[in-house]
Amino acid sequence: MTLRALVWGENVHEQNNRIVAELYPKGMHQCIADALNTDPDISASTATLQQPEHGLSEDRLAETDVLLWWGHAAHGDVSDEVVERVCDAVWSGMGMVFLHSAHFAKPFKRLMGAPCNLSWREAGERERLWVTSRNHPITKGLGDSFELEMEEMYGEPFGVPEPLETVFISWFQGGEVFRSGLTYKRGAGNIFYFRPGHETYPTYYNPNVQTVLKNGVKWAFNPLARIADPNAAPNVPVEQAPEKIEERGPKLHAEGEDGFR
Repeated sequence: MTLRALVWGENVHEQNNRIVAELYPKGMHQCIADALNTDPDISASTATLQQPEHGLSEDRLAETDVLLWWGHAAHGDVSDEVVERVCDAVWSGMGMVFLHSAHFAKPFKRLMGAPCNLSWREAGERERLWVTSRNHPITKGLGDSFELEMEEMYGEPFGVPEPLETVFISWFQGGEVFRSGLTYKRGAGNIFYFRPGHETYPTYYNPNVQTVLKNGVKWAFNPLARIADPNAAPNVPVEQAPEKIEERGPKLHAEGEDGFR
């Protein structure tokens, strides 16, 4: 089975910054998609902020197994309607991978229910990522650690809920550390946050980073059918209770009121 990945890119820095445009001439989103497409088990396409509905229509999300999200300069420009649509898809069972500064993306903050804040420094310093969960599917093909020669520093504390798993911890040349690979479960959806990916550095060309992205997509994939309406909260009439019961006590709603029986 081929997994259908969709790489969403803000596509702002590539248009406005010469350094980023030269480093990623087809956009960071396309660079990531190209890396994913080297895996025969993954078929990756792209969507951007500038497209109608940000390229994330209901039909597009319905045919997406795993959505990857990179954003930075235009978090506030993302439509709240699209944010809810993405979150509904995750709660229904779509996998989600948030990259780098997507820690401040609207869908991530909505799904985490937290500030998702951190400290940072743009100095092009060395980063070493340590594997903290050996034999985890996301770390397949990696050694105990790998190094990025130039990256933006993110530092603890990271204002997110306690993760399901911590897969990577980063050490930076300036001395800070950061939980750089975190997994979550939200509804029926699997979520992976992966920290590296500052736009002025060639991070997404790094073979180890590309390995993590491919593994992350495979880990986030849920093979079961999507939940039709993850927000449904149906009333169960007495006669439909799994065990026989007798109705007792007063009722808030009259017979037939507000959709009750």
